[in-house]
Parts: sequence; C-alpha cells; structure tokens
Amino acid sequence: MNGPRYMLLSALAFAAMGGLVKLAGGLGIPIMQIIFVRAVISVALCLVAIRRAHVHPLGQRRGLLLARGTVGFVALIAVFYAFIQLPYAQATMLQYLHPLFTTALAFYFLAERPTLATLGCIVLSLLGLGVMVSPYLQTDMPDRTYLLALLAGLGGALGSGVAYTLVRKLASSEHPSVIVLYFPMVCVPATLVFGAGDFIWPEPTGWLALLGVGVFTQLGQLSLTRAMQIDSASRATSLSYLQIVFAAVLGWLFFDEVPMDTTVIGAALILTGALITALLQPAHNGSSQAR
Repeated sequence: MNGPRYMLLSALAFAAMGGLVKLAGGLGIPIMQIIFVRAVISVALCLVAIRRAHVHPLGQRRGLLLARGTVGFVALIAVFYAFIQLPYAQATMLQYLHPLFTTALAFYFLAERPTLATLGCIVLSLLGLGVMVSPYLQTDMPDRTYLLALLAGLGGALGSGVAYTLVRKLASSEHPSVIVLYFPMVCVPATLVFGAGDFIWPEPTGWLALLGVGVFTQLGQLSLTRAMQIDSASRATSLSYLQIVFAAVLGWLFFDEVPMDTTVIGAALILTGALITALLQPAHNGSSQAR
C-alpha cells in the first residue's frame, strides 16, 4: 500500500479504538482497566517488533523515554475520560487542539519559531473551542460533568503536545518501537497500583471491546508509522484528520449522537486550522509515535 492508504487505515483504526473505549466505559469497565488491557497487548506486540529489529528494548535515553511514557499515561486517562463522557466526535475534535500546545512547547524547549500557518492554526483553534463550548457556558451553573470532561479533553491535547515534543527529541537516537514500548511499560504497573482494586470481570461484549481497543490501537500506530516512513509528513498528517469524520459517523451509528450546530462550526474552525498547519508548515519527522 502507499502512504495515503496507510494513513486512511490508521485514521479508521484510531476512530474504532475510541469508539470501543466509549463502549467499554458504557459497560461499566473502569478507565484504568481499559488502559491496562490496551497496554498489555501493546507490550506484547512491541516486543515482537523490537526483537525483529534487533535493538535494545530499553533504548539509550532512558530518562526521556520514561518521561514520554509517564506523560502518555496521564494524558491517556484524560483522553479516555473525555471519550466516555463527551459526544464522541466532540471528544475526538478536542484532541486536534494539540498543535496549539505543541507550538508553545517547541518554542520554549526546542527554540522553534512558529510559522504564520501555525499562528493561524492557533487562532482558529481557539475560536473553534470557544464556539464549541459556548452553549454550555451561557448559564450560571454549567454542567459540571461536561466542564470536567472538557478540561480532560484539553488535558489530553496538552499531553499530546508534550508527547510530540519529547518524541522529536528522541527520534534521532531511538527506534520507533522502543519509543512506543515505554508508554505501555509505564501504563501496566501504574494502572495496577492506582486502579486494580476497581477492576471487574466483564461480560463477553466487554472483553471483545477491550481486545478491540488494544488491537486497533496497535494497528493505527503501525499504519501511522508506516505512512510517515514512505510519504511526506505533511501529506500523511493531513489525512489523519479523517479520524474526526470517522468518529462522527461512529457516534451517529452506534451512540445516537447528533452534533449541535455550534459543535459543527467549532469543529470546522479547529479542523481548518489543523489542515493549514499540516499542508503549509515544513515537514518534520518524529510525530508518528506521539499517541
């Protein structure tokens, strides 16, 4: 397959993963348990890839790798909470605010000056976020669950921005599978420490949802990595935004979610900003392992 087809497969796989997370949460499976099962599957698949690549599984810059794994774990809790509590398309849309955070972090830590395209993306993203949440802020007592889920979604986008920054620092010295491995290596013990007491024994539907989360996550990650390897980063990244379309379709088909007009308008502004960045900003490597 060529790069665009791998990217389409990645976007579909990540959308399916998020939908299954929402399904598992609706079945009463705790977030920590969802992350634990996903992490166990990811560890197994990453170790197979590392063995084939004949590289050391612990890598070279272990401090930064551990930081990447820790940030990813905290961000994933926030992302999954948003998936479960918010309309699925809206929660997915919030993740595409990450260029805003990535730009600020790259400017501070990597001395990268933002381009006009990036600044335009930031402005459109902030406008889109304001439009999206405006209906929920027009009352004296906005829904607390919504506000908490919104903050969780923003926190997940911030975590993605931190992950992009760390991965770009690591990409020159570490194998992609090693970078990916540190994420579940942190998740497995952390979820056992902080959430094992709440684990449940799911029904068969729950087990299928958990298995699907792990399998689709790995499929999405591998397809994204392959797309980045054989195509330009800008073109591959631009196609990743089809995940939003897939998420909207899944939300409509399986969760009876019809987006509000303000959600559609806000999403269009955020998506436009993200596409401007992907298409006009100079391509760079390293973003493919940020999830």
